[in-house]
Amino acid sequence: MARRLLEQINYGHCRFSPRSPHAPLVLYGAGDLGRMACDYLGTIGQNFSLVVDRDAARLRHDPFWAGSQLVEPSEVAEEIKRSAMLLVCVATVPFRSIEEDLAGEGWADIVPFYDLAESQRDRHPLSNGWFADQLTTEELSRTTNVMDRWDDDLSRAHHLQFLAWRRLREEWTFDGAPVTRDDRFFIPEIVRLLDGVRVFVDGGAHHGSVTERFVMMAARSSIVAIEPDGDNIAAFQQMQARLSPEIAARIELLPYALDAEDRERTFHDGLGYSSQLAETGSRIVRTRTLDSLDLAPDIVKLHLEGAELAALRGGIETIRRHRPILAVTTYHNADGIWRTPAWLMDNLEDYRFLMRLHSWCGTGAVAYAIPSEREASA
Repeated sequence: MARRLLEQINYGHCRFSPRSPHAPLVLYGAGDLGRMACDYLGTIGQNFSLVVDRDAARLRHDPFWAGSQLVEPSEVAEEIKRSAMLLVCVATVPFRSIEEDLAGEGWADIVPFYDLAESQRDRHPLSNGWFADQLTTEELSRTTNVMDRWDDDLSRAHHLQFLAWRRLREEWTFDGAPVTRDDRFFIPEIVRLLDGVRVFVDGGAHHGSVTERFVMMAARSSIVAIEPDGDNIAAFQQMQARLSPEIAARIELLPYALDAEDRERTFHDGLGYSSQLAETGSRIVRTRTLDSLDLAPDIVKLHLEGAELAALRGGIETIRRHRPILAVTTYHNADGIWRTPAWLMDNLEDYRFLMRLHSWCGTGAVAYAIPSEREASA
């Protein structure tokens, strides 16, 4: 069935495309994605007219939105609904259900935020909005092989959901395959193994939310956090300073970008979550491989805005020697269709491989690799 559905996705037609912004521009959703969209639009010099949120009365008091007009849907004029580009900045529920509700309220031009971001990739490297081309015969075969090698049907369902959005911009759902928002990187299959973890590598540590969560779950573990962006490093250090001295002492922060080899590369910094190795950047950073850092990890988490496969290649000896649990984001570029999971499957013996979705709109996709001996000893 998964193979048949994969072919249906591959040969289907997508009704969406990258969209350049036009005025009036309106944001729908003032949560985390809405805040990121606001920052993003400021970075590219694009104004927006207002922000629409069903919880606007409460969110108006948020200092972040000071200076922005924040309204409830019932407060929007009909002329705005007919003429505006409405950017949907919500990924906690399926886009299709939001689109249907908004169309019923009179909005005419409803666009996923990442479709606008994709049209601006020559100016800003945010890469969550990519569209998948039709797979060639070889690519379809490789993707089918990955689908076959997932350890469970939940992984196959989530892989198909992921591909349906990337290829068709359709939000598929399957009974028994929920998108879980609160357990990214720490799914039950991993949480039950944490007692045996001594070293956790947080690749792409950002502001430290994953490190902070992990250090509270694994009391005897140490953390090596790796983050190249200066603003993110400052925020991480603020998080670390809030911890008790005993806990904070277990965390080491390294200011590198992970890569397939040690070298200097262009980095686009100051973008928060989306800071990354990119030609649009103006800063030169030193990249390091996992192998050159001489670590002995029990868990490696990689969230690198598209550089995950390169980092895996640069850590192959470390991974083979220490056989850590791996949690690798796969939604920042087309490597996530089959190349990244296929690399894991082809290079790691006696592991089991899972895929989970932790958000909608084709985002929050993570591939997990769990060595059998760690499960056997749990």
